[in-house]
Amino acid sequence: MIIAVDGPTASGKGTIAKALAAHFGLPHLDTGLLYRAVGRQVQLNGGDPDNPADALAACTFYDTLLDDDILRSEEVGGFASRVSVHPAVRQALYERQRAFATQPGGAVLDGRDIGTVIAPEAEVKLYITASVQERARRRWLEMTGREIDIPLAEIERDIVARDARDINRTDAPLRAATDALVIDTTHFGREAAVEAAIEAVEQMRAG
Repeated sequence: MIIAVDGPTASGKGTIAKALAAHFGLPHLDTGLLYRAVGRQVQLNGGDPDNPADALAACTFYDTLLDDDILRSEEVGGFASRVSVHPAVRQALYERQRAFATQPGGAVLDGRDIGTVIAPEAEVKLYITASVQERARRRWLEMTGREIDIPLAEIERDIVARDARDINRTDAPLRAATDALVIDTTHFGREAAVEAAIEAVEQMRAG
């Protein structure tokens, strides 16, 4: 069983995807982390994330980079959004994601184009969303918890800009698959959101 979990940044899709993987005993891949690694590698290379050649060159990052906590920073998140608009970068990471999705037994993948591009044949497709204000609040709390001082208004502006890039890019834009179940987590706590997602998967598996 392949479970595709898509949605914008800070919507709760990562938390939900991890919980679904644990509940159903499936491996999990946060595909956004791959793009964050590319964005970080561009930084390390002294390149420009808006330059297609610099972004493509950064796709050869070492796997150990995926374990670096700096990938969770707002700055790297912004770089990830910028490199992800390049078709060559998306193609370079496509096979890696596709291989994970089609492994024996299935998998859970979360990102922005899993149900539409990476695994359109997924048995279960969820699209997790929430208001911009709530997503900014969540990210601000996360940053504050890691003792990173950043204004809430700045995070909200960054999320709006990131959404615009993700939704309007030509290649694999952020959108819900036509057969995806949309779950709005704006007014959900973590447990309620996970419970809703598990129930949705069970219902979709049952037909």
